[in-house]
Amino acid sequence: MTFDDVPLVDRRSAPAALRNREPILGVLKSVLPELGAVLEVGSGTGEHAAWFAPRLPHLVWQPTEANPDMHANISAWTADSGANNILPPQDLDVQNEIWPPAENLDDLIAVYASCVVHIAPWDVTEGLFRGAEKYLPSGGLLILYGPFAIDGEHTAPSNAQFDMSLRSRDPSWGVRDLNDVTLLGESHEFERKAIIEMPANNLSLVFRRI
Repeated sequence: MTFDDVPLVDRRSAPAALRNREPILGVLKSVLPELGAVLEVGSGTGEHAAWFAPRLPHLVWQPTEANPDMHANISAWTADSGANNILPPQDLDVQNEIWPPAENLDDLIAVYASCVVHIAPWDVTEGLFRGAEKYLPSGGLLILYGPFAIDGEHTAPSNAQFDMSLRSRDPSWGVRDLNDVTLLGESHEFERKAIIEMPANNLSLVFRRI
């Protein structure tokens, strides 16, 4: 199947992706290098890839999604975007030792994950850093977006409520503490370079591969 074959009626949309795409794009423009490939972990509906790639035409965007049922949706958004710098979606479970999309991207310069670490068990975050350490070169970036607690405290009542909602759905999910994520990054040769405040009490975290 090619992008041209994907019917647009298949597209599902995530309201949060529409709300946060402009602020996240601003962060990506400010931190990403001029050339290279970006591996997106947990692409979901594919709307971020379809929005970012045409506005970052110097970069190659590789969407990935562990749920194969979403691949057609990602391809549909890609087709609608008209971008020629988005690769076909690939299956990726970050806990696997081998990341098939990454090993085929010789010019990989960044791994990007939006709203992944809190809607997954902690070992997914561990796998994310472990794989990023393996496949990113020195100077490569790992960029995370979502809500984070700081020193054990939520940054807003809405984040505390969200954390409770996540844990009621799955006890292994939850808003992660910035210190825990930073220490995990350090154990995998990443230094935290930036904490960027975002709308709706979210943060963008930028880690650099040492």
